[in-house]
Amino acid sequence: MKPILNSKLADEESDYFPATPRKGWSIGLMKFVSILVVFMAGAVLGLSVSAHFNKYFTSQADLFFPTNMFAANCDKNCLSIKSFVKPTHLMHSMTDDELFWRATMVPKMEDYPFERVPKVAFMFMTRGPLPFVPLWDKFFKGHKGLYSVYVHALPDYKLNVSEDSAFYGRQIPSGEVSWGSVSLVDAEKRLLANALLDFSNERFVLLSESCIPVYNFPTVYEYLINSEHSFVESYDEDSPQGRGRYSRYMAPHIKLYQWRKGSEWFELNRELAVTVVADYKYYTLFRKYCRPSCYPDEHYIPTYLNMFHGSLNANRSVTWVDWSRGGPHPARYGAPTITAEFIQAIRNNGTFCMYNSRPTSICFLFARKFAPNALESLLNLTSSVMGF
Repeated sequence: MKPILNSKLADEESDYFPATPRKGWSIGLMKFVSILVVFMAGAVLGLSVSAHFNKYFTSQADLFFPTNMFAANCDKNCLSIKSFVKPTHLMHSMTDDELFWRATMVPKMEDYPFERVPKVAFMFMTRGPLPFVPLWDKFFKGHKGLYSVYVHALPDYKLNVSEDSAFYGRQIPSGEVSWGSVSLVDAEKRLLANALLDFSNERFVLLSESCIPVYNFPTVYEYLINSEHSFVESYDEDSPQGRGRYSRYMAPHIKLYQWRKGSEWFELNRELAVTVVADYKYYTLFRKYCRPSCYPDEHYIPTYLNMFHGSLNANRSVTWVDWSRGGPHPARYGAPTITAEFIQAIRNNGTFCMYNSRPTSICFLFARKFAPNALESLLNLTSSVMGF
């Protein structure tokens, strides 16, 4: 029999690790695991419920006691009265229908919530270059805030002018235009609609690349702003070029006795500009039946105003043109014909017209048709004859 060594140490170890039956140890372990599982499940459930109520009460408290204050950058992101009544940029993605709808919104309140200085909108319809930009820039100089410029050119044409020009950045979204078709009326309405987006524009004059001013800006501005009438030539002409262009399919909406003819180069006040842009019924008749060889640009606005707004129209144009040579196009004047006497004859040729129901010798503010080579000769006459 071998001796038992260190018996005291063996007895002490047996006190710390008492002998336990194997079956009892397994039952204890299972109870421990069960308790641990229940504890963990309760902890997860408690955290979830706590988070839910904390989020709820925090959101409710933020309604009355917000912890974070948010401020939008209104210089860039907010709609302001300034951006609404005068768009910063002329380019936009609106279709014609969207543009016309937007442009014909008319405020019901009589007073404006901003200081409104009435302006004249100069609307240029051209296929390409504007050869008389230097002349017009000289005309506009010193009168910023009293005028707006709009240019309708071919869609792929980019007007090249200096940044200090009144024409810089003034092209509008355009469409294809062909002479003698209703697309000319589309361009006119497009120019009017874009100009109407600026609530300060009060008068709207249509011009071409061959037009020039024959008076200085103050004279033109006062003449148009103070006029009680718009200036649209509208007359009844019993000829193949007048009544002969009427289509009986326009009846009963437009009858032959209502049919009118006139110069394309009109001037309208804001009220009539809105009415023309808003019209769809009569425009559609012209689109359908004023073709071919009907020239809608010579008949649509003159006929429409004659039918509904004749009392608001002076029934004459403020743009001089020479048709004395006959043919489908007016006379064109180049450098050799530009003299002080010629321009003065346009300004005052001894005839009188009616202005605000009174006779006046100032009947034409603009003139056409001038060739590009006339620019230098005209610039030499601005101070001595035209007054600018």
